[in-house]
Amino acid sequence: MNRTEHLTPMDKPIYITGMGIISAIGNSRAETERALLEGRSGVQTLRLLPSVHQDLPCGEVKLSNEELRQRLHIPTDKGCNRTALLGIEAIRQALEQSGLPLDEAWLLSGTTVGGMDSTERHFLDMLEGDEWLPLLATHDSGSTTGLMADYFGIPARRTMTISTACSSAANALIVGANMIKTGEAEAVIAGGSEALSLFHLNGFHTLMILDTERCRPFDETRRGLNLGEGAGFVVLESAASMRRRGGKPLAILSGYGNRCDAFHQTASSDNGEGATLAMQEALDLAGLTPQAIGYVNAHGTGTPNNDASESAALLRIFGNHVPPVSSTKPFTGHATSAAGGIESVISLLALQDGFIPANLGGDHPMPGGIVPSAGEQGVVLRHVMCNSFGFGGNDSSLIFSRPEAEERAAEADGKASVEAAAFEMSTVACVRSTPEAPLDNLREFMTPLESRRLCKLLKSALMTSLTALRQAGVDTPDAIILGTSYGMLENSEKFLLELCREGEHGLSPTLFMQSTHNTIAGTLAIRTHCHGYNITYTQLGEAETLDLCRREAERLMRLGRIHNALIGYHNEVTPALHDMLLRLRGENLPVGVTSTAMFLEKR
Repeated sequence: MNRTEHLTPMDKPIYITGMGIISAIGNSRAETERALLEGRSGVQTLRLLPSVHQDLPCGEVKLSNEELRQRLHIPTDKGCNRTALLGIEAIRQALEQSGLPLDEAWLLSGTTVGGMDSTERHFLDMLEGDEWLPLLATHDSGSTTGLMADYFGIPARRTMTISTACSSAANALIVGANMIKTGEAEAVIAGGSEALSLFHLNGFHTLMILDTERCRPFDETRRGLNLGEGAGFVVLESAASMRRRGGKPLAILSGYGNRCDAFHQTASSDNGEGATLAMQEALDLAGLTPQAIGYVNAHGTGTPNNDASESAALLRIFGNHVPPVSSTKPFTGHATSAAGGIESVISLLALQDGFIPANLGGDHPMPGGIVPSAGEQGVVLRHVMCNSFGFGGNDSSLIFSRPEAEERAAEADGKASVEAAAFEMSTVACVRSTPEAPLDNLREFMTPLESRRLCKLLKSALMTSLTALRQAGVDTPDAIILGTSYGMLENSEKFLLELCREGEHGLSPTLFMQSTHNTIAGTLAIRTHCHGYNITYTQLGEAETLDLCRREAERLMRLGRIHNALIGYHNEVTPALHDMLLRLRGENLPVGVTSTAMFLEKR
């Protein structure tokens, strides 16, 4: 069959027509590239975040909230948290470069912190009074994406929020690309935004993985990471959309992989299994051999565990022919959920302008590991890889290629219809637990000792999910696709209360480890030995969030990536949240845990 006659959805090229970035090393693409070429790090002593930990350098954006508001013409009386402000700035740049009209564009954003930077300043007041209660309306991650969408006039029905910890932004690009391939969207603005907060600075500090000096990824002397903040977004378009409006391609998103390490909630496996699978999946989708990759922008956090694991994975993929590798986190700090967006833009700048960013501080290569690049200029790059690995084992890898690599595919896309084989997706099992009718069969799956450290939401999610899998007669699903509204709220609330009442010392690492939105998906992957696709959405409303998960499963089945999926909605309402929502908008949500798990299968 001639390629110009028919295309499968996976054949459709995904074009990048705009990109925007703001981070510790610059407020624009030009400032960012200049800092990279000059070897100027933005990791410094804290200036804006009011923390007692002045010994922990971070990658702060150099603009205050007031300066960001002025830059974006947002009045001071309009509610907008720092995560949203940073995201709006990066999106504005990407749209300006692309020239994309917003009539049908989608916005997909990755974030975990959401509005925590605002909430933590007034949380104790919110518990007792009403003055600061409106902050609750924009605290959750989904509502933070809503603030960004509102600025550009994008309706809520065309937004999604992904919360897979440090791979959130990369996964936003993956979901956006799949939506274009299946014809659900013609143009998607995808990336991530994250603001520094006392909550996650102190959370990472409890894990003892922050360095008091600038981080040194892949270096024998590395001792930990530096946190950062910022935002990075790109405009993804189909060839038809780009051609219709006369858009100019900057690059293509030629390959991507989302796999799970299924090893530990906060640590990576010694052999980098999840990272290896994600990189290989990206190469397979792009139709490339490892030797075609000219540069790898590594996740490279500077922690002993991550760098050893990622190095092992890179050696498994590339063998004795590892291309130049560097981590740009010594420049920007680790911007957690936004890291994949920021580093995608950096990778695209490198591809476009022919340079390899230096791996700052890599003066003493780790024994038996990769030797990071000291930086190069004047190189010709055709394909670059960008890695993002998150808590819960959420590992994602992206491949960006020069646009000429897909010119023939774009021509074919304009002349042919996309083949999408008809199929049916059936619900094989559905299990539900609510505050009014809780499920209580955890002992069928684990001992009291095993479950002792699990919070209520995690216990309920495990019960419903494992029961659904048992009813379906399946041990390991192809994919785990979950949603939540407020995430691991009990743990987050306890950690925040400790922080606000007791200060920044003596906080619980266990509470922080089980506070990320994707804790449940990661735990289920470990429990079921699932190394497949793994994602967590966050959005208000059970029906709406379950619909997102169902559509994601259908999308992956339509693309031939999976044959079945475990999906679910898992959320909790604490007494404190119940009281605040009742006072804020008269919303009377039942206190307790709601957990719905479904097993879907392609017929």
